[in-house]
Amino acid sequence: MIGLLGKKLGMTQIFDAEGKQIPITALQVGPCYVTNIRTKEKNGYSAVQLGFDEIKEKRLSKPRLGQFKKTKCPALRFVREIRTEETEGLEVGKQIAVDMFEAGDFVDISGTSIGKGFQGVVKRHHFKGAQTKSHGSKHGRESGSIGQSSFPSRVIKGLKMAGQMGNERITVQNLKVRNVDAESQVITIEGAVPGIEGGYLIIQKALKKKRPPKKWKLQGSSEESSKEAPEEAEEKAAPEASQESEAPQEQQSEKKEKVADEKA
Repeated sequence: MIGLLGKKLGMTQIFDAEGKQIPITALQVGPCYVTNIRTKEKNGYSAVQLGFDEIKEKRLSKPRLGQFKKTKCPALRFVREIRTEETEGLEVGKQIAVDMFEAGDFVDISGTSIGKGFQGVVKRHHFKGAQTKSHGSKHGRESGSIGQSSFPSRVIKGLKMAGQMGNERITVQNLKVRNVDAESQVITIEGAVPGIEGGYLIIQKALKKKRPPKKWKLQGSSEESSKEAPEEAEEKAAPEASQESEAPQEQQSEKKEKVADEKA
């Protein structure tokens, strides 16, 4: 499974040809570096460790900074691992190409939701509260009974009650990629993603969508292949050109021989 690290830039909206409003979220997903590769032989599992968002070296501890220097990566703030069985073509210290995702692909995005503090059961769990118009009620927005008195004489674990809301890890699945800008390393997604503007995110290929498997792609790999292609074409064209140049010479020599025979 391929993936990237990024952060939320903000939201906007666009309108399609039919005039339908589509909410759009912009994500900054690069530069994203390969900081380590985990293997089953050495670590017991297969994964790729990625780093994102360069910062000053003095903001990191010396052990952490030493890890980045060992892999020839800059100081990075956000580091996470993505479990994957395919690690072919990946090199430590190289950048991941943003355009390995294309418009129309589906992704799962994980992040930390916006914290809303201590909230009651009406806002946190969508309790209705007291539904009365003709007279007052002692319940109001309270949760009501939370258990029996005689048996089991305790509150059952997992009961919906008031408490901390938000500020937890959330994954939104099957979000559609609207556009990929490889030059500015920005991806636009249809819909909303968890977290505040500037919050860090993990973008992975959708797990539940049955699509052809994608491979990891390093930054500049397409440019190198495009550079190699003209060189190979020139090498192939050189023998053909030499053969073509030899053919007219042979024809001219044959004509000279015929003219000499006629004169003789």
